[in-house]
Order: sequence, then C-alpha cells, then structure tokens
Amino acid sequence: MDKFQNKYRIGSARLKNWDYGNNAPYFVTICIRNHEKLFGEISDGKMILNENGEIAEKIWMEIPEHFNYAELGCFVVMPNHFHGIICINKLKKEITVEKQSVSIVNGGFAGIKNPMLNENISRIVRWYKGRVTFEIRKNYPNFEWQSRFWDHVIRNEESFNRIENYIQNNPKNWVEDKFHF
Repeated sequence: MDKFQNKYRIGSARLKNWDYGNNAPYFVTICIRNHEKLFGEISDGKMILNENGEIAEKIWMEIPEHFNYAELGCFVVMPNHFHGIICINKLKKEITVEKQSVSIVNGGFAGIKNPMLNENISRIVRWYKGRVTFEIRKNYPNFEWQSRFWDHVIRNEESFNRIENYIQNNPKNWVEDKFHF
C-alpha cells in the first residue's frame, strides 16, 4: 500500500490548493489515542466532564487569548474525542507589535517552513493538543492524543448550520457515534 509522504497509509483529506491559514471557519475533530474514554461520560444524553474533560474545555476556551486571529464557534468535549469550530479571522487581528526576545526567528531546523511560525489551523490545534497533554499528564501520565486530527473547511452557511447541529447533538447521539466503542 502506498504511503502519504512515506509516513501515513492514507492520503491527505485536505483540500488541494487551499491555504489553511485563510479566513474561514474550520470544523476540527481531535481523538484520544486508542479512543480511551478519559474526558468523562455521557449520562441521559448529556456530557458529564471529569477533571480531564474540564481541562480540555478550559484550554479550548483559551485559544483566542493565544491566537488573536482565532474565534471559537460551538464545541463539545466527548468521552474520547473533541469536536469544535474555529474561525480564522485575520481581519480582526490586532496590529500591535510587542517587544519580545525571539530565539526561533529562523524557524529552527525547518527554517521558514516551521509550522509554528504560520498562522493557521494546524498551529492552533498543535498548541491546544500540547497544552491539554501537559496539564492532563500531571495526573494521568499516559495521556496521548492520536497523532493527527481531522479538519474540514466550512464553505457555506448550510454546511456551517449542519455541522453546528451535529456538534450540539453529539452527546444525545453518543450510542450511534462512530467513536463510541
């Protein structure tokens, strides 16, 4: 079987010729490794967060504080995964430059291709996964996300409404969810 970039067995599901730093809403799904149910449980169609789930939710809410070009849409923490909408809106980005020491100006070994230098959906999700992992591992040292995440560019209002409805109803539909094992 062919591998994508000699690493993955499946090809990229991303849109070709699309810059994932473009202003747009993005639907993301992030799963815990092996679909372990570490964020809480569903009871009567409602998600009951445990301490790990509360951490995942709290850090999600911090995204706009760290990425001034990001706005959050609806989201839900599920027992073993996370769904959310992130809107990239660089038009609202503050045009302020703070003085700070930057030791990775050249991007390290990756140079200007370093993904942490780009303002895109991958940078946001990478930061989110890293922060959640750091905080949860204080009490649960074996916590891991799946290595990748799923994203979808939302291109029209009908799609946005359908995805928002899916996210909001995800706890009620847990028994039919593809991540319910």
